[in-house]
Amino acid sequence: MMLLILGLVLFLGTHSISIFADPLRNKLAAKSEIGWKAIYGLLSLAGIVLVAKGYADARMTSAILYTTPAWMAHVMALLMLPVFVLFFAPYLPGRISTATKHPQLVAVKLWALSHLLVNGSVADVVLFGSFLAWAVADRISLKRRAKRPVPGLPEATRNDVIVVILGLLAYVAFVKWLHLNLIGVAPFAPMG
Repeated sequence: MMLLILGLVLFLGTHSISIFADPLRNKLAAKSEIGWKAIYGLLSLAGIVLVAKGYADARMTSAILYTTPAWMAHVMALLMLPVFVLFFAPYLPGRISTATKHPQLVAVKLWALSHLLVNGSVADVVLFGSFLAWAVADRISLKRRAKRPVPGLPEATRNDVIVVILGLLAYVAFVKWLHLNLIGVAPFAPMG
């Protein structure tokens, strides 16, 4: 569990610099944008690797806090559909991006909440609860921070079509192959 917590501190801590120390973040980025992005990227990558390894280890021995009915898996599957669409939306701005304001934060919240609906071990609550709390805190903090540009295509209505297609393809790929191969769990495995 310590590896999972260390990874979360590193990954979410790096992603929280703008929440708690935006002037420091801006000062460091102003000194060297490339240097800032390199350090930020390396710390984030190290954090996510530790989260993945720590969660893989912790979920095997973690105590169960709660269980939910089997039909809740269908609710999760439905909530996960927009997650992939919203993940791509900032890079292909259109109506979806405008309507959600911060589509990736909405995606993280839906992802975390949907997983908490069906995963009730201590490791699950620590992982998904941490991401959910971070996304809420980040969204609140965005109201007082200056907006930074996101690299992507110019805004266009056709981008929404592209985002939906990409999102649905990613959803199918995760359900069919990637979730099992990356996480070790088949999302729609028969329940015993």
